[in-house]
Amino acid sequence: MNVVSTVDPRDGQRRATDLTETDESGVDVVAGQASRATRWLADLGRNGRAELLDAIAASLQARRADLVAAAEAETGLAHARLDSELTRAAVQFQMFGDVLRDGAYVEAAIDHAADTTLGPGPDVRRMLVPLGPVAVFGASNFPFAFSVAGGDTAAALAAGCPTVLKAHPSHPLTSHASAAAIEAAVRDLGGPDGVIGVVYGEQAGRWLVRHPAIRAAALTGSVNAARAIQAAIDDRPDPIPLYAELSSVNPIVVLPGAAADRAEGIAEGLFASFTASGGQLCTKPGLAFVPAGRGGDELVDGLRERVAGSGGAVLLNERIRDAYEIRAAEFERAGTRVSAQPQVETGAGFAVAPRLLEVDLPKLTAEIADECFGPLMIVVRYDDTADLDAALHVVPPSLTGSVHRGTEDDADMVRGLVDVLSARTGRIVFDGYPTGVRVSWAQHHGGPWPSTNAVHTSVGATSIRRFLRPLAWQDAPEWVLPEELRDEYTAIVRRIDGRLTPAVE
Repeated sequence: MNVVSTVDPRDGQRRATDLTETDESGVDVVAGQASRATRWLADLGRNGRAELLDAIAASLQARRADLVAAAEAETGLAHARLDSELTRAAVQFQMFGDVLRDGAYVEAAIDHAADTTLGPGPDVRRMLVPLGPVAVFGASNFPFAFSVAGGDTAAALAAGCPTVLKAHPSHPLTSHASAAAIEAAVRDLGGPDGVIGVVYGEQAGRWLVRHPAIRAAALTGSVNAARAIQAAIDDRPDPIPLYAELSSVNPIVVLPGAAADRAEGIAEGLFASFTASGGQLCTKPGLAFVPAGRGGDELVDGLRERVAGSGGAVLLNERIRDAYEIRAAEFERAGTRVSAQPQVETGAGFAVAPRLLEVDLPKLTAEIADECFGPLMIVVRYDDTADLDAALHVVPPSLTGSVHRGTEDDADMVRGLVDVLSARTGRIVFDGYPTGVRVSWAQHHGGPWPSTNAVHTSVGATSIRRFLRPLAWQDAPEWVLPEELRDEYTAIVRRIDGRLTPAVE
């Protein structure tokens, strides 16, 4: 078996670990354990799984120092960022505990037997039930929140689905340590092996999604990675869904009034948004539409000053570093001009210089309006707001779109931009910046292709829907029904004979 290695992106040094890539028989063992663990998660019930998620959150918190240290050495991300991200990971598990206790997510509905205009109607009861074991592919840029201890894992376990993670090669030791924290919480509650599992190696990921025990897959990554996983899924005799969060440009439109009133503040916010975490965030703004004129000039000058005075950014791995440099060069050849770029000593690691590029709106092309993963943003200078609708249609659909408003006189203009962005994004941000995705009930983190390949969110309470399917019981004896569908059960909101019925404690 091949030994799994890890690389510190700060110095580029590759080091062997005690881990080995998972062979096909190993994948079969892990997937089989996951299949057998399904019954244990089901027997816990909603409240029991909520206790499990709370225990996982506590286990992650208890191992904070070791987990953050492992991630820092494998990602080069700042200690404070990783510490905050670990808190977010724990919060995600706790939030899904609340989702389970609330219970409305099962969408319980009861239609009692009755005479209808179409004749006698049978007793039909319906709710959402777990899909079964789920494969999750960890993301490189979030070693906690979108990896082994991430939201996909929390949502799948909450749904009652054992989860098998394909560890990201950029942080295998962090993945291993995160899984150990979750496994400890499972063991403390008397759980079996297989509630969570981890496999290592690219080929192991292909074997995993082809395994008959796996009923769905989730990915946060690139379009190419999604296509490779989908190709492996297509080899199955029975298809399974792939929920993928992929590429996003996240355009920001600054209207003339906003630039005139808040040039300095917007420059500060934009700089922080496109350079935070080395620009390696799926919601990083890649394009900023800035008006011509004095206010726009002041805003761009503020951006130039901040970029020119910034230091280097360490990217997560060599592949991302190389892709960043190639993409930046392609933008320049396509007609952008360098507005600001600091001098940075790259050394042996994967450090790069942040870049601010500019282009005039008439020269904006599809080639320029594309994602560059890393600390690069393109400022698009426009003369007339009437040209913005057509320009935004050049930008690929994204996770987010943002509008910075001026005065109340901008209302009609803002409504027009919202009409465009609502058809081409999953979240519209007003007078702010898209980075920093809130973990909450109302959150939607998704969007039209190529930002995602599904209508579902990967963040927030409703992300649990990806790992559930509807099941109906017709004329069933009460003893065979889930408790949520029995007549005497009142602890959750249900729709009974067409009427929404509140929970009664």
